[in-house]
Amino acid sequence: MAANEALLIIDYTNDFVHDKGALTCGGPGQVLEPEIISLADATEADGGWVILPTDVHMPNDPYHPESKLFPPHNVRGTWGREFYGDLKPWFEAHQDDGRVYMYDKTRYSAFAGTDLDLRLRERHVDTLHLVGVCTDICVLHTAVDAYNLNYKIIVHKDAVAALTPAGQDWALDHFEHVLGAQVV
Repeated sequence: MAANEALLIIDYTNDFVHDKGALTCGGPGQVLEPEIISLADATEADGGWVILPTDVHMPNDPYHPESKLFPPHNVRGTWGREFYGDLKPWFEAHQDDGRVYMYDKTRYSAFAGTDLDLRLRERHVDTLHLVGVCTDICVLHTAVDAYNLNYKIIVHKDAVAALTPAGQDWALDHFEHVLGAQVV
């Protein structure tokens, strides 16, 4: 990836991926780990940006709309919010690199209520590579916002997973046929 490209590793945490996670996609999410790490290594080596937008919540927040839909998950300071598997030590080893950073997000989209668009435009990024979970929730909503902001979108199908096979298939089709994303 070039300097005008960013890899967004979306919500790859224990709560969304580990078997004991609060809102896990389980096995389909776990098998993504080598591909996500490989893409992160390649992106950084090529001078691209590795960005980790990561869901965060307060326990039992009565004002957050997800509180009515899902069990508590990705609560700040908990094991569930830590990066899953080898992504945790990868991030710890690279977090001080100038082209790698993690930030909190509180909605499905990595753009909602964050300065992501501003940061990307400051860095002249025009192409987003999307990986992580869940394909049909946070990856999808990030892709919709990226489309509306006129970014080129590339979704790595071997590096995204949903809670259900139907959700996975629907989202991959939607990326390609409705958002004009390249699915590779």
